[in-house]
Amino acid sequence: MPASTRPPGRPRTGVDAAVFAATLRTVHELGYAHATVDRIAAAAGIAKTTVYRRWPSKGALITACLVDAFGPVPLTGADRSAVLANAIRWIAAKIGEPGVGAAFAGVFTDAVNDPALRQVLSTQLQDPYRLVLQDALDEPEHRVLFFIDVVVGTLLHRMGMTGEPMTTTDVDALVDMVLRALG
Repeated sequence: MPASTRPPGRPRTGVDAAVFAATLRTVHELGYAHATVDRIAAAAGIAKTTVYRRWPSKGALITACLVDAFGPVPLTGADRSAVLANAIRWIAAKIGEPGVGAAFAGVFTDAVNDPALRQVLSTQLQDPYRLVLQDALDEPEHRVLFFIDVVVGTLLHRMGMTGEPMTTTDVDALVDMVLRALG
């Protein structure tokens, strides 16, 4: 019988996907504060040590989960205004998905007093989107950061104040405001 070339331990296929799904489900059901790494690991059916081998902290796990949940920003549209409008509607829809808005707001709250987590959020979550938007919109970094702050901050504020994502009517109003300001 030939020797196995697979390293010892559990197969790794699908572990990240299972952990990310369990993370969003746990945050959605229990809230960010109660979505501990222990609970997330149990919901994913894996050991807590498996989570910590991949992500050194809850903040790093949540950030990776958000990067996975968001995926690439679809920059579509015939002109700059359409690209901006579609980007705003896309992020509003993503933040409205179960667990995503709460995870986003929770990890931001943790980052207020955690410089290392702020660095992870900046480099792994914000910077890739900022760079794509800078290129697509032909805007300097400070203007794109302002756009991200205004849009994401507004969407998360609504989630925090009401527990619900913005309605389509409110997202349309946000689009109009941003287009007037950045147009």
